[in-house]
Amino acid sequence: MSAVPPVSTTVTSASAADARKATSRRRARGVMAQTKVELALTLRRGESLLVSMLIPLGVLVFFSKVDAISSVKDPVAFLVPGVLALAVMSTAMVSLGIATGFERRYGVLKRLGSTPLSRGGLLAAKTLNVLVIEIVQTVLIVAVGAALGWDVTWRVIPALGVLLIGTVAFAGIGMLMAGTLRAEANLAAANALYLFLLFTGGMAYPLDKLPGVAETIARALPAAALAESVRGVLDPGRGFASGEFVVLCLWAVAMPLAAARWFRWEE
Repeated sequence: MSAVPPVSTTVTSASAADARKATSRRRARGVMAQTKVELALTLRRGESLLVSMLIPLGVLVFFSKVDAISSVKDPVAFLVPGVLALAVMSTAMVSLGIATGFERRYGVLKRLGSTPLSRGGLLAAKTLNVLVIEIVQTVLIVAVGAALGWDVTWRVIPALGVLLIGTVAFAGIGMLMAGTLRAEANLAAANALYLFLLFTGGMAYPLDKLPGVAETIARALPAAALAESVRGVLDPGRGFASGEFVVLCLWAVAMPLAAARWFRWEE
């Protein structure tokens, strides 16, 4: 006959399992509570909403109405993927990076890191906040694109996977700058990089409009890589941009690793 385990051991194991489950539930509730706080703070920041919502929609509407990309057969079909990439860059890099930089400056990250939420929970809450904002952005951009005459297809679904990879890449860039630069320098750097990538990312006009060397450099950067990858998914006639997708994946691996390596929780 097999030995019957001692009652005390069985009770102890069950108690330990219950304790772990209770801890996991508390952490999950803490993350969700902090996510609500992050969303509320995001909605209160007017400049964040301007960068995240109004600028991408403005680019879509403006460039679809002017004769700036006459070389493209369907301007709206060309613009929607680029504006989706722009929205990801706006939220994951600029808004997240600038807000985190000032939270680091004023000691918010240090104080939250010492609470039961933990630093990992804080990062999880920030990530969920970014994803919620991006879902709203995607719905608005697709709706405006449809209103402008774009044919919405099922290809939007796999495009979301590409946008998620882009989110990882740009969030890594934003967190790297936020965790290594002083808040004021991070603010200037994030906005400058945003404008640079906006003009060189092929989001509002074809990349082949750039001079030869500039186009080569642009294709190695995450903005163009994301825009072209999403465009290749949404437009079957173009074919999948495998080269740009590889570049995007490399950025999505390198930037979070760099942020994790050099991020400092205090200035």
